[in-house]
Amino acid sequence: MSKNLSAVKKTRIAARNRFSNKVYKSNIKTLTKKYLNCLKNLESNNQDKQLEYLSAVYSKIDKAVKKGILHKNNGARKKSMLTKMMKKNTNIS
Repeated sequence: MSKNLSAVKKTRIAARNRFSNKVYKSNIKTLTKKYLNCLKNLESNNQDKQLEYLSAVYSKIDKAVKKGILHKNNGARKKSMLTKMMKKNTNIS
């Protein structure tokens, strides 16, 4: 453990940010799982819920990229995967 005050403060801030980023990423994963579960339920009235979950996940991903939690290419890849899953699901039904 460093005795240098600036190093101690930097360590504290890094731990705080790491926790905050972990919570944010966890929320994105949770919303993604909810969206994928919604896609698996092939109900016609489920379409509104699917779009609602998709927009919520997109919003969270965009905010994470804006805050620097996710890299912009990582965010784009996640959004692309979600769109592919939706298109794949609509072609089946």
